[in-house]
Amino acid sequence: KPMPSEITRANVADIRILWKGTHNSVYPARYLRLRCPCAGCVDEWTGTRVLRESEVPQEIVPSSLELVGRYGLRVYWSDGHSDGIYTFNFLRDLCPCSECHP
Repeated sequence: KPMPSEITRANVADIRILWKGTHNSVYPARYLRLRCPCAGCVDEWTGTRVLRESEVPQEIVPSSLELVGRYGLRVYWSDGHSDGIYTFNFLRDLCPCSECHP
């Protein structure tokens, strides 16, 4: 099970997670916001993404971050959205680096 050893900001907009085992993931803010797993962004029955890209501002940033138990992260976004819980498994699979997605 992937576990972060550190969760910080990479800069004003992006989130950085250092995973135990030394893998470093940097998630661009808009990339992560567009993948929000909440029921308002993904249809619960079909799994179809209902959030439209045009609804997410280009300049979106995380306002704050909050750990959820020992399994995930809640991001409070500058567009007011905060319903999604990004599990650590989900975040690890989403890592956009070239090592994870050649």
